[in-house]
Amino acid sequence: MYDPLAIVLAAIATLTVVLFSALKGTGWEPTPDISEEIKERRAAAVPETEFPEPGNRAIGGGGGGGAIPAGGDGEGGELAEGSEEAAGPGDIPEDEIEHFEIEFLKQGETIEVANNETILDAGEENGWDLPYACRQGQCVSCAGHITDGPSEDYVEHDNQQMLEEAELDDGYTLTCVAYPRGSFSIETGEAP
Repeated sequence: MYDPLAIVLAAIATLTVVLFSALKGTGWEPTPDISEEIKERRAAAVPETEFPEPGNRAIGGGGGGGAIPAGGDGEGGELAEGSEEAAGPGDIPEDEIEHFEIEFLKQGETIEVANNETILDAGEENGWDLPYACRQGQCVSCAGHITDGPSEDYVEHDNQQMLEEAELDDGYTLTCVAYPRGSFSIETGEAP
C-alpha cells in the first residue's frame, strides 16, 4: 500500500529544506532589553516621598508641599511679636510627661506609653511590626480600634484628616498621630 521508497525520499527532502532554512536563518533579531531605561523614566516621573521605609508602600502620595510664606511681598513669614508657634501633643515639656498603660490586644501585651509619644511609635519601639503608610494622619493604614469607648476620650490626635466624628465615637483612631491621654485597650490593624 505505502511505497517505502517514496516515504524515505519525502523525509530526506523535508529534512533538507529544514536544514537549509536553519542555516539561512529568518533574519529576525530580538528587540533590545529596555527594562532599565523604563525603570529610570518611571523613577524620574514619580515624585519623591518622605515616607520612611518600609512604609513607602504606595508610589507618590504623601503630605504635600512646603510652607507658604506669609504676606505677599516675598519675605518669609514670621510670628507676630509675642505670639508662640502652636505646639502639638508631641511637644509636651519633660516635666509634664505622663505615662499610660495601653494594652495591645493582638500582641497580647500591655506597655507604658508617654503622652508625648504616638501609639504607633511606642508599638514599634516594643519591636512590633504595626501597619502604617503615611505617618501623617492622611490615610487609614495605621487605623486601630480602642475597645474602651470613643477614641477621643483616650487619645489626642495631632492633625488626623481621615476619620469622621462617628468613627471617632466608635473608638477608631489613627495610631500614627494618636497620643495617649489615658489607659485603654487597642486592637491594631482595624479600620472603620
